[in-house]
Amino acid sequence: MYDVYKIRQDFPILQKLIEGKPNVYLDSAASAQKPKAVINKMNNVLKNSYANVHRGTYALSDNITDEYEKARIIVQKFLNARSAQEIVFTRNATEAINLVAYSWAMENLHPGDEILISEAEHHANLIPWQIVCQKKGCALRVFKIGDDGAYLPHEFTKSLSEKVKLVAVTAMSNVLGTIFPIKDIAAKAHKIGAKVLIDACQAAVHQKIDVQDIDCDFLAFSGHKTYGPTGIGVLYGKLELLKSMPPYQTGGDMVDKVTYQYTTYAEPPSRFEAGTPAIVEAIGLGTALRYMQKLGLENIALHEQELVKYMYEKCQEIKDFKHIGSLPNKGGVFSFQVGNIHPQDLAYVLGKEGVAIRIGHHCAEPLVERMGYNSVARASFGLYTTKEDIDAFVAAVAKAQKFFR
Repeated sequence: MYDVYKIRQDFPILQKLIEGKPNVYLDSAASAQKPKAVINKMNNVLKNSYANVHRGTYALSDNITDEYEKARIIVQKFLNARSAQEIVFTRNATEAINLVAYSWAMENLHPGDEILISEAEHHANLIPWQIVCQKKGCALRVFKIGDDGAYLPHEFTKSLSEKVKLVAVTAMSNVLGTIFPIKDIAAKAHKIGAKVLIDACQAAVHQKIDVQDIDCDFLAFSGHKTYGPTGIGVLYGKLELLKSMPPYQTGGDMVDKVTYQYTTYAEPPSRFEAGTPAIVEAIGLGTALRYMQKLGLENIALHEQELVKYMYEKCQEIKDFKHIGSLPNKGGVFSFQVGNIHPQDLAYVLGKEGVAIRIGHHCAEPLVERMGYNSVARASFGLYTTKEDIDAFVAAVAKAQKFFR
């Protein structure tokens, strides 16, 4: 049974009072809080077993190398990848997407080719492709979504020409909560010979991901959103593609042989992990993913579906509350506007009530403007969010309305 109140005891920061009030943390889409399992594991490694990985010929190095590579296997199983070689550790999902842009797209795209993205993309899945197109003479195509944030299959199909060589889409919008049918998107893209990259930063938190079932070519997500530390991300890539790609960065630990005249490179994933890696962070990520798996991704998803339904119900009590992205079946991300209250003013009052939300364009400025706004407020859920958190949010919004009346 999924006991959210028991789960909350695993997160020390949620016991902390904010402005003298209970901590209502509704900013998990930006970065999730960390359970004791992750905090304790990372502290223990730093205190008792830290050393550099690989090549060390002493016990500390051997042991931590084993833990580091076990973390890679945990990620492999989390994504159901065929091989641990398909799992590349990066600093974050942004670096993972840039890796594909520079090591695959720059090498394989030509003038006249097209890259296709949706209107709902985060800057990290937009700007790298703008740069590729500028440098390679390609065209960036953007397929439309609905005014309610819905994925429109006919708009995607209409935009999927034979010129498209890469489809790069989010699995779940960080602004709208829209869940994209990435398996269907991948199948249609592959029919015309395009490769597929999935930005799974939000989806990895809320639903089970199976890269073999999706049949994507690349997939990226960040550790800090999946209840792990910052400074660690993941790129999944099909092994045959990774083997065909040159290094993204060069230096130590990504080489096979080096002379003054030439260098040969290691096999993936080492080829893409130049320098000393984020050792403790990778181990922390592995611990976080195991924590999620122990709770059950299906259970987390069901809990979130209940919260989404409850949020819609409770927000009906708020006068002049406008949902930005109003699909009934979506992830736990709610962007909104309340009357004429500026999001910054609203967030300030909510913050004084211990309610943490985020404002701005959420690193998706073109999307926010397409929805008709310059800045929006956003509340987002984690596996520890309760209905009481939503009640506190609604009460705080009502207080803000009175304040700005």
